[in-house]
Amino acid sequence: MSYVEMPGANVPIRMWADPKTVEGAAMQQLRNVATLPWIKGLAVMPDVHYGKGATVGSVIAMQGAVCPAAVGVDIGCGMSAVRTSLTAADLPDDLSRLRSKIEQAIPVGRGMHEDPVGPGDFHGVPTGGWDDFWGRFDGVADAVKFREERAVKQMGTLGSGNHFVEVCTSSDGAVWLMLHSGSRNIGKELADHHIGVARELPHNQGLVDRDLAVFIADTPQMAAYRNDLFWAQEYAKYNRALMMALLKDVVRKEFKKAAPTFEQEISCHHNYVAEERYDGMDLLVTRKGAIRAGSGDYGIIPGSMGTGSYIVKGLGNEASFNSASHGAGRKMSRNAAKKRFSTQDLEEQTRGVECRKDSGVVDEIPGAYKPIEKVIERQTDLVEVVAKLKQVVCVKG
Repeated sequence: MSYVEMPGANVPIRMWADPKTVEGAAMQQLRNVATLPWIKGLAVMPDVHYGKGATVGSVIAMQGAVCPAAVGVDIGCGMSAVRTSLTAADLPDDLSRLRSKIEQAIPVGRGMHEDPVGPGDFHGVPTGGWDDFWGRFDGVADAVKFREERAVKQMGTLGSGNHFVEVCTSSDGAVWLMLHSGSRNIGKELADHHIGVARELPHNQGLVDRDLAVFIADTPQMAAYRNDLFWAQEYAKYNRALMMALLKDVVRKEFKKAAPTFEQEISCHHNYVAEERYDGMDLLVTRKGAIRAGSGDYGIIPGSMGTGSYIVKGLGNEASFNSASHGAGRKMSRNAAKKRFSTQDLEEQTRGVECRKDSGVVDEIPGAYKPIEKVIERQTDLVEVVAKLKQVVCVKG
């Protein structure tokens, strides 16, 4: 499947999504992005849907500028996954104890660790750069420095919304561990602060949508944002690494007799900025709800909590700025899902999955998301499927 090119003010809109299925508000956001003076390219992923300022599921390449709302408020949000030596036959019939142990080890929602965790607490987690990372917290925006204690204790925690920890089985019977989270509250605080700063800058006053306010190169505001952005992306990466370490510890203890081992972890951001070069230009590429899919890059494209997920390998398609979708993508808002579906619907759609089935997660029901298989089918020129996973345990925030 290749892309459909639609006209845009300053760049064409390359769509791997079916234009007929994209809601009108999201299409207008894409047209708005294409009007930005600094834009050099816009690629739209098959899971695209309406977001704040820029759509979720868009890849925006700009020269000398970056739009903080096009990164999203959960800076560095992404996925991690690892294949284990366990097989489906090693799993007990009743998985409730395993879910309970995971929930005890990894704080969810607004929860945090009583005592901070770090790489030194776990065997095999690299400790290099950890002290330097926290040392650079002194350089982030003054407006959020009072959150330092919370940021320290939330490191290695899940959060809420669509974040999750899962135990999955692949089509060949292997057990995989997978999780989805980002930079927790500190990333949101930094994003909100900088979006507010950008909206007030003189060069943003004439934009068609003030939520598309940008920072431009060689300004103190851009320097401050880049500093905090890259720090928050690093926070998100550490956060997932420590959660995976906690998850592995649970699995080692629960399956002591099987002595599980773990292959190399796959980890990818899907709300972030990267410095990349295309057509001889140094660009700032913003992926909001999209993963990097350069040639040979491994990535993770999850479905909803009852459908399954895909491990993929990038094909290096420069038309998409080496990108692919980040998941199934919502087809209705959280409020709409709560009005349409009941807990009974949730139970039916998550049958066979050990997970919460109460009113607090109805907005995450599979029926609120696009079919993951169709999302994968629309990007066969972006990624190849390496493994298909089906969750058997799902922990939600």
